Amino acid sequence: MEGIRIPAEVAREAGVPDDLDSGQLGPYRFPSPSRRRIGARIYLAAGLLAVFGALANLGAGLWVVAIGLLALAYVHYRTAWPLVIGQERALDMAAAVAPFPVGHASAAIGFVGGRSRPVWNLILYSAEDPPLTRALVRIDAVSGHRVDEVYTEQLEQPD
Repeated sequence: MEGIRIPAEVAREAGVPDDLDSGQLGPYRFPSPSRRRIGARIYLAAGLLAVFGALANLGAGLWVVAIGLLALAYVHYRTAWPLVIGQERALDMAAAVAPFPVGHASAAIGFVGGRSRPVWNLILYSAEDPPLTRALVRIDAVSGHRVDEVYTEQLEQPD
């Protein structure tokens, strides 16, 4: 089975959005983790309201709420890394360090460490058909530096 396929006419009649339509082709842009700053601002505003409420003697429990919301605002702000290296650039950088000519490739973003720093995980396959070799390249999405050494392995060939 090759996944769920919805005929085009059924998708149109049902009003399936383009981003859920498996027949849609085109580039996908991963949203930047810097969007976390929006949540940080909301938590900051709510935390400040809780502080003002506590100062106005609306309840001693508001201090706990204020501290919690302000802590969440801090965490969200500190984890809001800009996604400087995009998917296409990361794929180009990975292909440049691969020890073989690259055929197919795949990119996925992961997050490392307590501050959730974004890292591109790129799997590259050699250009032969079928591929003989694959490699994993990890590139920091903020600085563009390689995170680890390039990992390569030989693929078993079908009989």
